[in-house]
Amino acid sequence: MLELVPLCTAAVEVAPAQAIGDTPAGARSIGAFLSATIEGERLRAKLVEGSGADWMARAGDLGVIDVRMTVRSDDGALIYIRYGGRLDLSNPSAGITAVVAPVFETGDPRYAWLNRIQAIGKGTLSVGAGGSARLDYAFYEVR
Repeated sequence: MLELVPLCTAAVEVAPAQAIGDTPAGARSIGAFLSATIEGERLRAKLVEGSGADWMARAGDLGVIDVRMTVRSDDGALIYIRYGGRLDLSNPSAGITAVVAPVFETGDPRYAWLNRIQAIGKGTLSVGAGGSARLDYAFYEVR
């Protein structure tokens, strides 16, 4: 039986996307991360400046995302986070939902437990004026 243990929340601010155009994978765009804040009982961290982006390919009402970022914990550990997932773009006026599967990597022994877990997350995407965006996630450790 699967158990979901709350891991953290994440709030990610994304710069207006650079539209690459129609590619074999769909309409591709890249959004650099402006900030990311991760808050949880076992993990608190912020984006290392210039170290994250969201690559997205859109085909109809489906978005496929590929995210990579480096964060620094509040006690100084560097943690690499990558995740892929899906965006439901079928009804943007009702909200855009993201479902993702984060994986963590670190060499810091205080956070070695992150190297051994698989997480899942669900969030919402809101697009602001000028094309900037915000992703708000809840991440869970799968046990």
